[in-house]
This record gives sequence, C-alpha cells and structure tokens, in this order.
Amino acid sequence: MKDLTKEQLAELEDDLKTLTAELRRAIAATEQGVKPVGLDQPIGRLSRMDALQQQSMTRATREGAELRLRQVESALLRLDGEGYGLCLECEESVGFERLKARPEAVLCIRCQSSREIRR
Repeated sequence: MKDLTKEQLAELEDDLKTLTAELRRAIAATEQGVKPVGLDQPIGRLSRMDALQQQSMTRATREGAELRLRQVESALLRLDGEGYGLCLECEESVGFERLKARPEAVLCIRCQSSREIRR
C-alpha cells in the first residue's frame, strides 16, 4: 500500500465494490442452472445428457465466480487494514497497473509468473 496514492486506493476500492456486485449478480444468475436435472422430466435421453452437460458447465462457472468473490472480499478487508497492494511472497508493491487489471491480486507480476512457471 506504500506506493499507492489515496486517489488510487479510492479508485481500486470502487473497482472492488463494482466487481463484488457483478460477481454476486453472476452467481445469482446461475441459480436455476445448478438445480438437479429431474429424472421424471419428459425429455429424451440426448436432451437429458445435454441438460447434465449444461448443468456441469454452469456449476463450474458458478464455482469460479464464488472463488473470485471470496478473493475480492478478502481484498476489500486488506484494503481497510494493512497489506493491500503488497505481494504476499516478496512484500514488494503489486503495482497500480496490475491492481487495476486484477484488483484482488495478492502477488506482484514477477512472483505470479514464477508461480505459474513452477506449475
């Protein structure tokens, strides 16, 4: 947080709050799609398979949105305290540009790249 100005922090807080609302809407929109496919529904075998495939994709989308929402909410908590904008690995600044692109980022681009290479 040491390299971020008050204006930048306010802008990032707005971004995080907007992202929170967008993710909550996206999660709510998947509500119907993750309900179990009823075996008593009068649809053909292929239609049932399509419905199960669609349900699986919707569930994966929802889980991704829920994970990102938890990350965004965690970033909002860090923003109120100390540590927002600092890399969890090297403790250097994450950088305003990276936070604008991914306001919930916890790693600087160098540490994130290193982590991805190790995978």
